[in-house]
Amino acid sequence: LSYSICILEFIDIYRMTETVHKLDTNSTSQDDYVNHEELNYLNQLKEIIDHGVRKNDRTGIGTLSTFGTQSRYCLRDDIFPLLTTKRVFWRGVVEELLWFISGSTNAKQLSEKNVNIWDGNSSREFLDSRGLYNYEEGDLGPVYGFQWRHFGCPYSSMTADYKGKGYDQLQQCIKMIREEPESRRIIMTAWNPCDLEKVALPPCHCFVQFYVADGELSCQMYQRSADMGLGVPFNIASYSLLTRMIAHITSLKPGFFIHTIGDAHVYLTHVDALKVQELNLLTDQTLIYKMIGPVLVKHSLAEAKGTIIKRLEFIEQEKKRLDDALEKAKNEVVAQKDKINSLQNLLASTTAE
Repeated sequence: LSYSICILEFIDIYRMTETVHKLDTNSTSQDDYVNHEELNYLNQLKEIIDHGVRKNDRTGIGTLSTFGTQSRYCLRDDIFPLLTTKRVFWRGVVEELLWFISGSTNAKQLSEKNVNIWDGNSSREFLDSRGLYNYEEGDLGPVYGFQWRHFGCPYSSMTADYKGKGYDQLQQCIKMIREEPESRRIIMTAWNPCDLEKVALPPCHCFVQFYVADGELSCQMYQRSADMGLGVPFNIASYSLLTRMIAHITSLKPGFFIHTIGDAHVYLTHVDALKVQELNLLTDQTLIYKMIGPVLVKHSLAEAKGTIIKRLEFIEQEKKRLDDALEKAKNEVVAQKDKINSLQNLLASTTAE
């Protein structure tokens, strides 16, 4: 799979990806303008936040976690699952995927393009913490791209020439898609137990299976560990793009991307921001309901927003009033202390006389 083919496919994807879903322009129903697959992702977030188990993790931050979840994303008819409720670093998705495909393990190649997603895990400090003292800064070890293109090849450094060495899983998958489309063995793995101690970070998205049916190519990816807030939107876009690329060069149409996750977690520091994402799907015309006494009253979201803004303004005013009162009280305490000190000094001098 040549680098140039990938770039051409990227240009094709980039032209159409601004529109996540083609909408039926003959329909005026608000429901037709809801990205239902994105709601699946948001529902996963809600399930984790509402019912996830609190766990400690290697970062020390802590997570809410569930085990075993799956979502499906349609790739037909130029649909592309790029989230609309948060900004996704699209250029970073593309550059990283092309970097994987090239087989590179040098994070500096991404940094030079202002894609800094691997900088932290390739720093001198982080590599030393993993016991990888012999690696140059920027060397991630035999990570994703290396396993895709050179599986089983002994790893020495990011600057070594591995051309033609090891097992090219990606090329073999493409060959099987073309020649054995009915096969149930069109599989690519980044999880190599023999290399886990040699990588800066063990692979999270680690197992891929391709499926051909009715002239369509679908992909299922298993991810052992998934940061639902930051990582998963990136992963969804990346593997959907990979599926489209391979479909393009094998003369197939894109079908579905299925995302299966083991430990699906939300970092405790991300919870509030992720709750806001669900609100981003709503419009000012969306109807919401609120209990006022025993009565369920219907409001538009715009009306509710206005009420909330007024309450926030009131709270801000009250906060300022209380801050001023607290400051005044502090000053009075200081003044009283000064008076007490003066009286104590006066008493001490009188006693001495």
